[in-house]
Amino acid sequence: MKIGITYDLREDYLSRGLAEEDVAEFDSVETIQAIEGALAVLGHQTHRIGSIRSLTSDLAAGQRWDLVFNIAEGQNGFGRESQVPALLDAYDLPYTFSDPIVLGLTLHKAFAKHIVRDKGIDTPDFEVFERDTDLDGFRLPFPVFAKPVVGGSSMGISRASKICDPHALLSACQRLRNRFRQPVLVECFLPGREFTVGIVGTGPAARALGALEILLQPEAEPEIYSYANKRDYERLVRYRMADYGTAQPLMDLGLRVWKGLHCRCRPR
Repeated sequence: MKIGITYDLREDYLSRGLAEEDVAEFDSVETIQAIEGALAVLGHQTHRIGSIRSLTSDLAAGQRWDLVFNIAEGQNGFGRESQVPALLDAYDLPYTFSDPIVLGLTLHKAFAKHIVRDKGIDTPDFEVFERDTDLDGFRLPFPVFAKPVVGGSSMGISRASKICDPHALLSACQRLRNRFRQPVLVECFLPGREFTVGIVGTGPAARALGALEILLQPEAEPEIYSYANKRDYERLVRYRMADYGTAQPLMDLGLRVWKGLHCRCRPR
């Protein structure tokens, strides 16, 4: 099978003058090489496509693939992760992972939280702020947590994201809006342990593989899996698999969210 790979390469954007934090979501050459290697072992022929612009050029030139392995993040707009799958849909080309609707919905944390809540799944109370005057009617109890509403890879998240008073909240929202040019999600702060759940499959066939606990080291920014902690994870973070008793309810919850949002792995 001939498989094209769509992605955004970190070094391409750094060479255009973007800051390190602006390219936090993008991939390294090593990641692309690892994907190519895994697909080659399975007997497939791979072709590096790259970003949405490269994909557009290739399609216009008549290139086609049996399948596209899509991990492109996109750069511009709230629907940036939806751009590649939307274009592939237009050309009726199969691709891995979720469709444009799901990717657009899940990137926007507030929209995703509305859907999750509608499914009866607990999520911290939240508000979204686009301007300073939105804070006039703020009613959530402190401490709260603030972050860009469509950020990824902990962009914009630091020790200053945990906020304990209205003055700090106003300052944080102004800083994040100015830096990332998007609204700010503010939600009730949840203390405690942090886990991530790995899920594969689509619909009834979806299954959770396990739960991984994120353990911040003493020299890390405390309490928060921040951008700085994530960037320097080899020194500041330790990861360990959760035991079955701890992992099982987390895996069940992760699957409820996955299915509720109609996420998928298999090609369309």
